[in-house]
Amino acid sequence: MEITLTTPSLLFPAISLLLLAYTNRYLAVANLVRTIRKDYDSGYKHSHVVSQVQSLSKRLEIIRNMQAVGIASLMMASLTMFLLYANLQVAGKVVFGISLWLLMVSMALSFYETVLSNNAIQFEIDDIVHKEKTPKN
Repeated sequence: MEITLTTPSLLFPAISLLLLAYTNRYLAVANLVRTIRKDYDSGYKHSHVVSQVQSLSKRLEIIRNMQAVGIASLMMASLTMFLLYANLQVAGKVVFGISLWLLMVSMALSFYETVLSNNAIQFEIDDIVHKEKTPKN
């Protein structure tokens, strides 16, 4: 298989959009942590605040890793272009393969973070439903 300079350049828009989405997820989770902290400091004590904060902390760590692996993928795509420019086809193919692999790892981490997010939301929904079903005295 022959790859040209344009092949790795196709990853640039995709990776850039992924990194933008990852940053937006990070900002949303960070704002949620700040809101919980503000509520906590003002005296509001939710019964599940510790588990929420632990879950959010784990999600922030995963998002950081998603960003790091995505950036590494972009760097490898750039290196691929340099290697192809230098007529180092075999090295370019290997590095391009690494770039694609890193991109897939980043997306897998994104999926895992989405699952954690959905689990946290479902926990909140279940808690509300349970409270509504519990008889009030």
